[in-house]
Amino acid sequence: MSPVLLEAFNHLLASGKYKEWLSLIKGIRNGIVYGVKIRFPHALVMTFLFKNVPLKEKIKLILRATFQHAKNLAHFVVLYKIFTNTLMKTLSMTKKTPLLCGASAFVSGYVVFGENNPINQQINMYLLSRILFGLCRLGSENGYLPSSDPQKGGRDWFPLFGATVWGIVLWLFEFHRHTLQPSLRSSMTYLYDDSEIWHDITDFLIYNKQP
Repeated sequence: MSPVLLEAFNHLLASGKYKEWLSLIKGIRNGIVYGVKIRFPHALVMTFLFKNVPLKEKIKLILRATFQHAKNLAHFVVLYKIFTNTLMKTLSMTKKTPLLCGASAFVSGYVVFGENNPINQQINMYLLSRILFGLCRLGSENGYLPSSDPQKGGRDWFPLFGATVWGIVLWLFEFHRHTLQPSLRSSMTYLYDDSEIWHDITDFLIYNKQP
């Protein structure tokens, strides 16, 4: 980019004009970058650990998963911003409200993350665990749930939470493993089933070997 164009663009950014449109571009950029940062290392590790396919196919799987993750995040950011800004203008609103943001996110989530595929499953389950934590904290702050802060006279419920989570997931894995998401099932198979299989010192200590 020439110095003149660069200076003009910097002036546009500093002026605050077209902020809604420029935020869409920045949202796309951030969605792509974040998606790549999150998905690429995860796909790299999981593919090389659990996919018994040629190297070329492994690379394709990694790139495909990374592209889809980044694309979906960028797509959602754009739709959410468009719906939010459009509703605010249509309703002559000067600031966001919980109902407005919730409606925009609901529609955007249906369009982008409503398709049932492995990437969307992982993203949605990741969010589910976080929002359950958030809702519990919100309920505690507003007095609907007991406080979990020992400094405020509450009880630390985290040990019970950890015990419940692991009790349920091992029960599902041992007796209903088909219900678990594939990557979790693969991880738990590696930890609990494959650790009971060996033939000699090499696949006992050095590497894992399937029977």
